[in-house]
Amino acid sequence: MDNLPESVVKTITRLQKLTDDKQRYEQLIHYGKKVTPLPLERCTEANRVPGCVSKVYIEAQLTPDGTVSYAGEADALIVKGFVGFLCVALAGLPPQVIVNLPADFLAATGLAVSLTPSRANGFLSIFQTMQIQAATLQMS
Repeated sequence: MDNLPESVVKTITRLQKLTDDKQRYEQLIHYGKKVTPLPLERCTEANRVPGCVSKVYIEAQLTPDGTVSYAGEADALIVKGFVGFLCVALAGLPPQVIVNLPADFLAATGLAVSLTPSRANGFLSIFQTMQIQAATLQMS
């Protein structure tokens, strides 16, 4: 975790400190409540996360200071928690940093052991969509 941005390390550490799956899920629900909601009219196919069983929508915007902010929506509480976790972890980072983050940092959360394979794939798909959107912002 030495090469990861502070916001990512801080968010991972919060989950690692929790002693059981129930606490981790409660923390995810907490993150889900922090997500900037994506207005219904922007929950379009262009913003939909592919590879998720749940309906998940993410939209990235470049802030005036050159960092990325995300808004999101999901139809499942835990999945919305994944979105919230990633929004908190990636908050305030420039697009290039997000694009270059290795996906293996997700394993450090300790969540993978308690997720079904489809949920674990969905978590990864959400992260990859956020990276793609950051890359698009970087090019504009």
